[in-house]
Formats: sequence, structure tokens, C-alpha cells
Amino acid sequence: MTETSAHSDLLDGLSSSIPYIRFLGLIFERRGDEITAMMPYKPDLIGNPFLPALHGGATGAFLEITGVMQLVSDTALQDMAAGGGALPDDYIPAMPKPIDITFDYLRSGKPIDTYARAIVQRRGRRIANVRIEAWQEERAKLIAAAHGNFLLSQKAP
Repeated sequence: MTETSAHSDLLDGLSSSIPYIRFLGLIFERRGDEITAMMPYKPDLIGNPFLPALHGGATGAFLEITGVMQLVSDTALQDMAAGGGALPDDYIPAMPKPIDITFDYLRSGKPIDTYARAIVQRRGRRIANVRIEAWQEERAKLIAAAHGNFLLSQKAP
């Protein structure tokens, strides 16, 4: 199994095993060391039917999950490099836990597909600082952004 397919299998496996990710219908695609997340539009995601606009909770969850998946991806890539370019068949990634996260809702999300990327600004041994941005039609026109600190799980000795 190649590094790319092992990594993709890991992201797909996580996506299918977490019920809220399945409910939101999130899709993750890796290009190099960067994850682009997509939340396909579906009517269940509308919070204000009069506009209509995406629910802030769905948008916030999308941002947080994108940050977590970027950190998991980075950890898997490090573990692959340490393991000679492969992950063991029974590999289970350590899931980062949010310490705090702040959301900035910049404009209403339209009833169309939404995209997000996370930028790991600083990653230490125990804590990572991440900025996540979401957009729809144009990357320069963000609908929401988040800034969070995540506790990185320590591996058992």
C-alpha cells in the first residue's frame, strides 16, 4: 500500500466511523501535506430558512472537525516517516482534543457546498495552535474562521 493510499484510507476510515462527520457528509481530500474539507450542501444544514442560511452550529462543527483532521493527518504523516513510509494495519491515530476555540462568523453561508482548510500555526509536543478558514464560491470571501488550541494526545510508552 502506498503512502498516499494508506493516508487516504485513514482519513476515509475516520470519516466513516464518526457519526457526526457522516451526518454532515464531510469529505476530506489531501494534496501534499494539506487537507481540504468539503461540506456538501443538504437541506438539513439550513438554520434560517427565510434567508436561507447554513446553521452556525454546522458551520462551527465543520471548522473544528477540519482542524482536528489536519492535526490527525500531520501526525499520521510523521508516524509514516518514522515507520519507513507505512502505517501498521492496526494503526489508530491519537485524536486531538479542543482546549478552546473561537469562531468568527463573517457572512451567511449560502445553501451551496462549503470548503475549509486548516493552517497549523504552531505545533508543540502537547498543544497545537490552528487557524481554520471556510469559504464557498471564492476562497478570498470567507464565510467563517476559527482559531483554536488543541491538546495533542500523548502516545503510550
